[in-house]
Amino acid sequence: MLSSQRPRATVRKAAAAACAAVTALTMAGCGSGGSDDASSSSGDEYSERGPVTYVAGKDTSGYVQDMLDVWNKKHPDEKVTFIELPTDADAQRQQMIQNAETESDAYSVLSVDVVWNAEFAANRWTEELPADEFPADEMLDPVVETGKYRDKLYSIPMASDGGLLYYRTDLLEKAGVDEPPTTWAQMKKDCTKIKKLPEAKGMDCYAGQFEKYEGLTVNFSEAVNSAGGEIVTDDGKAKIDSPEAKRGLDFLVESFEDGAIPKKAITFQEEDGRRAFQSGGLIFHRNWPYIYNLASADDGSSKVAGKFDVAPLPGLDGPGTSSLGGHNLALSAHAKNKATAVDFMKYFTSHASAKKRLDIASIAPPYADLFDDKAMIEQSPYLPELKQSILKAEPRPRVVNYGEATRAIQEQAYAALNGKKSTGQALAALQKELGKLISAR
Repeated sequence: MLSSQRPRATVRKAAAAACAAVTALTMAGCGSGGSDDASSSSGDEYSERGPVTYVAGKDTSGYVQDMLDVWNKKHPDEKVTFIELPTDADAQRQQMIQNAETESDAYSVLSVDVVWNAEFAANRWTEELPADEFPADEMLDPVVETGKYRDKLYSIPMASDGGLLYYRTDLLEKAGVDEPPTTWAQMKKDCTKIKKLPEAKGMDCYAGQFEKYEGLTVNFSEAVNSAGGEIVTDDGKAKIDSPEAKRGLDFLVESFEDGAIPKKAITFQEEDGRRAFQSGGLIFHRNWPYIYNLASADDGSSKVAGKFDVAPLPGLDGPGTSSLGGHNLALSAHAKNKATAVDFMKYFTSHASAKKRLDIASIAPPYADLFDDKAMIEQSPYLPELKQSILKAEPRPRVVNYGEATRAIQEQAYAALNGKKSTGQALAALQKELGKLISAR
């Protein structure tokens, strides 16, 4: 989505069924009076009103335009136009940066990966938000922190995200495995048992996201953190060349070598893994919560509906650590009609809107109460595990020049996975590169 792209095809039915419910957001999300009121003043700083744009990655779940239609019907003179960028997170970031560097007013409200916040704010591509106009106190603390730069709010959470281990309950049960694995070694041991079953013929053990893009940074970070390592310390120093980090990268490299991770997974992004799991090709799969509804579809598109569950990611010696994912909304520094833009941001990040995204596309909300709501848990049983994943998650390196940092991580991790460098060589090179990038600021 990275942190989290949303497939369209298998949720059309759910999205259509929820259309009437989305319309209900007209009153809850943009009516007058109430906590989700999007017609309120944006303060004295912004006074211009009129049409704005919403810029985000490809809407593969199909919910965005429905929610924009709700806004546009109520605000005919302040319509929001959706500018749809590519699915790939790196391409989204690059296009947003290009727009900012040319000081174009084409982009108004930006859907940014949580790790872009510091970079965008430091470069003044986005503007500080009126923090008192957003209900940040109702959101999970780690999620709110992703929107801050130097203790000021520069983006407001729209959706959070934490990695989950999807696993085949039917196959584990048939192989006599009582619980999902909590360690990497146990996961491989379970795979050995399960692959002896006739039903598991031709299946692969495990896959995450290993193509050279942001997903690799996420999966590499999770492996390092789940082995007790760090990439960048809290005081901003590179610390990736360590025994702990090596054990994390060794797990990934050795899993490619021993077949626990299939060779083809070196090209996997989120959707590739989702399709592999949903078609019955994987026993275990690391992905975001968005695939839960898709894999549960009973329209014939999923071969694993009713046959899977989720658990925390496994680690070296016990449950692992997810990378903190999610998307926030930020205000382009060069946008026109900023008063409208801020009001739209309040509508699109409101409690009602977050609940609707969870209903339609299993998109993790930022609001704390939704994770504990009994009705929501009945509908989305993964919420307790997801909440723990988010609360225990580690952010990817919070560095101002994040673009260069993530490219360095991807380059060295990919070289190790492909056998072009040993894990020690890759981590030593990464330590040097990150050290230079951090000291350059």
